[in-house]
Amino acid sequence: MSTSMLIAVIAIAAVVVIALMVGLWMAARHRRLQKKFGPEHERTIETEGGRKAAERELRAREERHDELEIKELPPERRDRYAVDWTSVQERFVDRPEGSVKEADELVSRLMRERGYPTDDYDGQLRDLSVEHGRTLEHYRAAHDVKVRSTSHETTTEELRGAMVHYRALFDDLLTDQRSR
Repeated sequence: MSTSMLIAVIAIAAVVVIALMVGLWMAARHRRLQKKFGPEHERTIETEGGRKAAERELRAREERHDELEIKELPPERRDRYAVDWTSVQERFVDRPEGSVKEADELVSRLMRERGYPTDDYDGQLRDLSVEHGRTLEHYRAAHDVKVRSTSHETTTEELRGAMVHYRALFDDLLTDQRSR
């Protein structure tokens, strides 16, 4: 085998190895995002119009989230939130619409105290999706009912469902305490 032939074979092999490595890296990155964001990964693919655009959006969310100062709550604050939630839940029987509104406010207050910006609902969804993607659909469903309840367009059963949905995110935010 001539030297030029050997160089050509080595160059082709190097290109194939590099292509394989890039493919494996991209597949691993895709799996990591899929695992981390859960159902939000598929939802973002649909809304962004494709996997590449969605994963670019999800990585941007991660970068933004890294800039936030998400903090752990001390045990006494977590206990206080748990008591507050119980109070909201107890008032549901007499004031279902008011309790749903209070549940939304309590979740927002908890988010704010943990370090999440709460100025804009879409921003909340983006920021929460990074660590709470598996309970985000609960938040969407609860928020939708809360918005409709302001014009009295909801049934008591829908309001009860909203409380269950708010509780899922509330519990996730309250128990997702890890050192940073």
